[in-house]
Amino acid sequence: MERILDTTHGLRPSRFDSEGHDQLIDVADLQAALPGIRRLRHWAHEVLAALPGESAVDIGCGTGSEVITFANAVGPTGTAAGVEPDPELLAVAERRATQLGIPARFVGGDAYNVPFGAETFDVALCERVFQHLTMPARAAAEIERVLKPGGRTVVMDADWGTAIVHPGDRDVTRKVIDTLISTTTDPYSGRRLPGLLTRAGLEIDEVGSHALVQSRSVGPGALVGRVADMAVARGSISDAQRVELLADLEAAARTGDVHISVTMFAVYAHKPAR
Repeated sequence: MERILDTTHGLRPSRFDSEGHDQLIDVADLQAALPGIRRLRHWAHEVLAALPGESAVDIGCGTGSEVITFANAVGPTGTAAGVEPDPELLAVAERRATQLGIPARFVGGDAYNVPFGAETFDVALCERVFQHLTMPARAAAEIERVLKPGGRTVVMDADWGTAIVHPGDRDVTRKVIDTLISTTTDPYSGRRLPGLLTRAGLEIDEVGSHALVQSRSVGPGALVGRVADMAVARGSISDAQRVELLADLEAAARTGDVHISVTMFAVYAHKPAR
């Protein structure tokens, strides 16, 4: 479970070799199995309530699990589509849907340019995409554009300003978290989602959240270790402080006194009917 908080932070598909793409696929699959992600996705599908004959899209669909869920909901008379910029993930999604005999459509594209016409979908999902965007308002406008009047959407993302690392020297943990925040494109995307969607012309119906808590059994885990290394490289903390922090977290894991988490926010909204 050591990748529980690694929401592909710092992973850029355009830089990957084949091994890196395999790693991204593994990360995406592992995240999908996490209890917090499963609960948020269950809530998303429950409130979106895709119906037989409707059209649904997952923007940033990864390996396609939620598109397959949509396909089962909308049935043979509906349409389920996934949009994904990474060709390797797109290929995995297509292969899995084919193996399951699921009639889903997967296309290359991103949150800035959803390759469908205006007012195409009844339902849209966008999960853990906004934290990577330099122009989130443009992505929110795309969601509004592709939704039919009365269409529903759930957008969810992490807010790295809510990250907790315990135990450890407070000054050191603060600097490590600040390093994580400063190296994320839009670290506060979770809290900004309602405003972004409202300004795009959507109406907010509900806002939910869930803390993604790292398994205590792995101590600092992969993400904290990597970010601590970055903090040393930036001169924010010393190498001795890094070693002490990681040792403190490892020791705390053995007694159950460790807590590493980030909060995910999910916003349910709709496009007003004319």
